[in-house]
Amino acid sequence: MPTVEMTSHLFRFFPALGHRTIRVPAGSVAEVLRAVDALAPGFTDYVLDERGALRRHVNLSINDSLVVDRQTLSDRVPEDATVYIFQALSGG
Repeated sequence: MPTVEMTSHLFRFFPALGHRTIRVPAGSVAEVLRAVDALAPGFTDYVLDERGALRRHVNLSINDSLVVDRQTLSDRVPEDATVYIFQALSGG
């Protein structure tokens, strides 16, 4: 089962995900995010926009590669992968 890791500031909004190893079934990125949302309801609302695409300032990588399909989230997540979810830093 893939492991999901994320920046620690997300635990403030989703404490059920903090201080634990998050493992979900392999599948598409969309399926992985739905599995995380089942553990912490509202998670996908935070990282996805109203069309179900990754929000502009959210990045997601599978092992060392950024997700290619940010719109439909069809990239495959293998059994032994680590999915990293992090927000881009921006500001002026």
